[in-house]
Amino acid sequence: MLRVPAFILTVHNAAVIPSSKVARMSEQAFVPSRRRFFGQLAAATAAVATLTQADRAFAAPLPELSESDPTGAALGYKADSTKVDTVKYPNFKPDQVCARCNLVQGTDAEPLRPCTIFPGKSVRSKGWCAAYVPKPA
Repeated sequence: MLRVPAFILTVHNAAVIPSSKVARMSEQAFVPSRRRFFGQLAAATAAVATLTQADRAFAAPLPELSESDPTGAALGYKADSTKVDTVKYPNFKPDQVCARCNLVQGTDAEPLRPCTIFPGKSVRSKGWCAAYVPKPA
């Protein structure tokens, strides 16, 4: 049997074809389906991210948490921290207000700010609840 070096012959579709007849990768016809797919995927991801951010930017303000709300009542939430029952909540200190809590989001200038303890609700900056966590110094 005659042995032919591998660089001369190439197996293609179960037939032996001389390597000079096989198209190299640089000579093959470009089929952009995979490249097009990933390009469209990237564009769709960017569009979704943009629309998600736009939705947040134009969202209506969150409703204020009422003191009678079940979660708020369970944590002793008061819209005015001067009205906290110090007998029921002995850990309360007068300087503990929602504006100084680490769980409250937003800027200091806002009177109503979202709180991670009460999703979908906003709390008063002068409010207080038992979940108070001081901001790091």
